Amino acid sequence: MSKLRPCLVLLLLLMLAAIGRAQEESRFRVATYNVENLFDTIPSPHHDDSEFLPDAAKAWHGGRYWKKLGMLARAIAAIGDVRPAALVALCEVEGDSVLTHLTRRTSLARLGYGYAVTHSADERGLNVALLYQPELFRPISCAALRVPHRAGKERPTRDVLHVSGQCHTGDTLDVFVCHFPSRRGGARLTDPYRRRAAETVRRAADSLLAVRGRCNIIIMGDFNAYYPERCIAETLGAFPAQEVHAAGGAFLRENLYLLTHGLKSDGGIGGTYKYKGEWQTLDQIIVSGTLLCPAPGHLSTAPAACRLCAFPFLLKNDKSGNPAPYRTYLGTFYQGGYSDHLPVALDFFENN
Repeated sequence: MSKLRPCLVLLLLLMLAAIGRAQEESRFRVATYNVENLFDTIPSPHHDDSEFLPDAAKAWHGGRYWKKLGMLARAIAAIGDVRPAALVALCEVEGDSVLTHLTRRTSLARLGYGYAVTHSADERGLNVALLYQPELFRPISCAALRVPHRAGKERPTRDVLHVSGQCHTGDTLDVFVCHFPSRRGGARLTDPYRRRAAETVRRAADSLLAVRGRCNIIIMGDFNAYYPERCIAETLGAFPAQEVHAAGGAFLRENLYLLTHGLKSDGGIGGTYKYKGEWQTLDQIIVSGTLLCPAPGHLSTAPAACRLCAFPFLLKNDKSGNPAPYRTYLGTFYQGGYSDHLPVALDFFENN
């Protein structure tokens, strides 16, 4: 019996390792990441990118640009870990040029990402994009949803990217990538602009929910807001999934659920963005209830499957000696880091 026991322990360990590998192979990871002003160094005739040119105060030149691309490639690869993330929503990208460079001329090239990007009316030329793994997600349609604004009185904001595609399980996913208007000028004063962007997303989601029997919606990006602010709690009507789960409630297929409320990393980081010394979760992932209701042969997720990607290399101590996002710029001072935001990831698994 004493000789048999080590063999049984080894067999159990091998079985657990095999189960772990099988779970990893069936994993479908999505993530959202605001990459902080990813501009190229060439002047645009269509928008005002003068802040990020070699002769500007920030001295945004080729060396800094390519260094940042390489760093972002490292971060995106780390989000996927041993298997590349299937979908990565990016905020604050200038357009096709930076995405081509990121996906084809950095270490990320070996992962084979495709991308979709908006070409919005934002005055600075900032857009949102979606990186995707072609073998895990095949785009069927792609549309940019224009957020209404009062011409002559308000500046246009970023479009919402809507990509509908089929994933490896046969499920159709409708992915919305958002970058809602900023909080500059005060959260209360700018709240109506974010609500207008949220209304654009909610109308599109309601149209899908009305016509699809099984509607799988993922809404992610930088909302410049956190629960229970009105654009999330009221306009989108997204309930914190963790609270519903903790209360023993049922997830309703037609509802939207927020997965990023109250997230903390293992190291105690409590948000994706740090403002005046306080962590805030401005980057959100929201899913339709269908994706929280497991069904054989389909993808689903759970509240515990969402995590904050607070990798040590994405952090740098601030002047108070506490960790903060390792930014590219602090005002006009070049810090040389990754971004002023941290990524968030959510795992889905195929149900047998």
